Amino acid sequence: MSNILLRLKPNEERRLRAGHLWVYSNEIDTERTALKTLPAGALCRIVDSRGNPLGTAYFNPHALLCARLLTGQGDAVIDAGWFARRLRAAAALRERLYAAPYYRLVHGEADGLPGLVIDRYGEVFVVQIGTAGMENLKAPLLDALQAEFKPLGIVLRNDSAAREAESLPLYVEDIGSVPEHVSIEEAGVRFDIAMHGGQKTGWFYDQRDNRDRLGRYARDARVLDVFSYVGGWALRAHAFGARQVSCIDSSAPALEAAAHNARLNGASLELLQGQALEVLKQLAAEDRRFELVIVDPPALIKRKKDHEEGLSLYARLNRAALNLLSPGGFLVSCSCSYHLEPAELQRVLLRESRASGRRLQILEQGGQGPDHPVHPAIPETRYLKAFFCAASQE
Repeated sequence: MSNILLRLKPNEERRLRAGHLWVYSNEIDTERTALKTLPAGALCRIVDSRGNPLGTAYFNPHALLCARLLTGQGDAVIDAGWFARRLRAAAALRERLYAAPYYRLVHGEADGLPGLVIDRYGEVFVVQIGTAGMENLKAPLLDALQAEFKPLGIVLRNDSAAREAESLPLYVEDIGSVPEHVSIEEAGVRFDIAMHGGQKTGWFYDQRDNRDRLGRYARDARVLDVFSYVGGWALRAHAFGARQVSCIDSSAPALEAAAHNARLNGASLELLQGQALEVLKQLAAEDRRFELVIVDPPALIKRKKDHEEGLSLYARLNRAALNLLSPGGFLVSCSCSYHLEPAELQRVLLRESRASGRRLQILEQGGQGPDHPVHPAIPETRYLKAFFCAASQE
């Protein structure tokens, strides 16, 4: 149990009592808490202005979001046993949802482990720590992970730019025996995933349910996968009976990985390297047309101040995609930017379809899969949006 006390100002405990896990620095009673003198990442007990316990958290006095609640128990001991209980609960949920051990095991706050992401690839686990508090708890976390799952290997992919906001170093570290690639299967389609050189934690499990929806749109279609990465959407479309599949990505290694995954599945992909907008414009100049275009970019709005610039980029990408659609074609438009509301993306699609002379129908909407659960008090944990649209000529 921590001896450090973090006292809130009057009435600032209401969000925590309602189930939220975050405390901001302007909610702390700094006259009764020597906030700036406390070490970053240390555990603390949070109390309200009257001294009533609210729980155990870790904190970083140098961050605006300065404390994240680990448990509502003020006398909790955060050790390997505590982590083991959280990991067992997270695993039990995923084992109920998925037949094979390929999923996001821990999704931060939604699994009661703020600042932590763990993706499971069978016997290999990829761990991403984003906060000073979780970094300080790395030893008991890893002890619990090894005791519970006895993994072949663990990759610490602590190279995310988000760590810089917490003044944390960037590094990648292997524990145990970590292969260069692991093989996963999604609905009968095989993918080899790089454990060190890939984006984020290597694979985007969050889009699995949305990729499952492709069948009715991809059959006998010419398909264009924009921001294709290692071919997730593209090869699922091929398996659903697409007659031709093209991939756009700026990364040569990603396209090489897509080509490798295509060979694993007896598929052939057209690989187009370059910036998405430039390649889309070139395809339009060549009068190319597709029955299905998938636009799944990385987060284009990472901070509130990037909103207008990012919104403009979403608009240009979707306009360019619409211009490549054959009459009666389909557009799958995605965003993983929390700062872009679903209604905003819908307005972008409406405006750009009108500008392109198309009549747009939204057929389905998707979000992140259930291995990326949403914390009901923290809207930031709901981030992924996918619109499945039909576009016909006016």
